[in-house]
Amino acid sequence: MLTLEKILEIIGENRWLICQMVFAGYLCVLTVMDIRTKKLNLLFLLSGFILVIAGGFCGRDIPPVILITGGAVGIVFFLTSRFTEESFGYGDSILILIMGSFLGFWNILSLLMAAFLMAAVFSVFMLVKKKFSRKSAFPFVPFLMIAYSGGMLLGIY
Repeated sequence: MLTLEKILEIIGENRWLICQMVFAGYLCVLTVMDIRTKKLNLLFLLSGFILVIAGGFCGRDIPPVILITGGAVGIVFFLTSRFTEESFGYGDSILILIMGSFLGFWNILSLLMAAFLMAAVFSVFMLVKKKFSRKSAFPFVPFLMIAYSGGMLLGIY
């Protein structure tokens, strides 16, 4: 029978995995929001910073400078949103800032590479099928969620 001490020991040994799973759940909710409404609830989106803080207690040994520069990648995307008149949405940029702060610089770069590659393949497929035009827009959060989940399952993050 599991005692409270044994349960706490199991949680302690797997705390990074638990943090990753909670973050994946957060991304799933944002994905559903983005697909249904093409907008992200700002309060829920910003609650991701709580997960970033919790990630600091999950037993990772990533230097703070790597986490800060990961967040800075999101700031670059935020500025991109600003200068492109939100062709790339502010919500996506804020989410990249949160994900970069959670994962760190190198991991967010690999995640973004995978997400943009999947989005490009999706776009080409939809253009070939004539479901999209060159001016069409589609939600990007699902690609971020798939890239995160794939990286998590492969043990990259």
